[in-house]
Amino acid sequence: MDTLKRVEEILDNQLMKKIDVILAKYDFNPSKLLEILLEVQTQVEGQYISKKVAYYIGEALKIKASRIYDVITFFAALHMEPRAKYPIEVCESIVCKANGRDGLFDQLKNILEIDLGQVTYDGRFTLEEVPCFGACDKAPAVRINGMVYG
Repeated sequence: MDTLKRVEEILDNQLMKKIDVILAKYDFNPSKLLEILLEVQTQVEGQYISKKVAYYIGEALKIKASRIYDVITFFAALHMEPRAKYPIEVCESIVCKANGRDGLFDQLKNILEIDLGQVTYDGRFTLEEVPCFGACDKAPAVRINGMVYG
């Protein structure tokens, strides 16, 4: 049995269909791997790229899984481990730091009773430091589920 068939048996049919739609949107073009992974990640519960998903995408794009992992590990916006339902991304840029980011970060840690990279007891929130996401006008800025708040 070929690799694609084995992966298809393991992946959830509904998720597989969502991934196929995304792959088709980008014409199964391996040069669009970053865009594909970012979009696929939003469709996976836990907002991450699992091994199964990575292998499925690799087979569909006819590229090695190692290339997919190179991209995932290089870009901070991609994740290999499940995340909370609502990741709270705190910008670590100089502008945000100069405008009180550390105080905001401390308040979030106290309110949620977690530290960087941890998940709340109910699995709803996690705190992450991320590179600048271009919201300097709202500094200090946080991004929660893709929405930016100042």
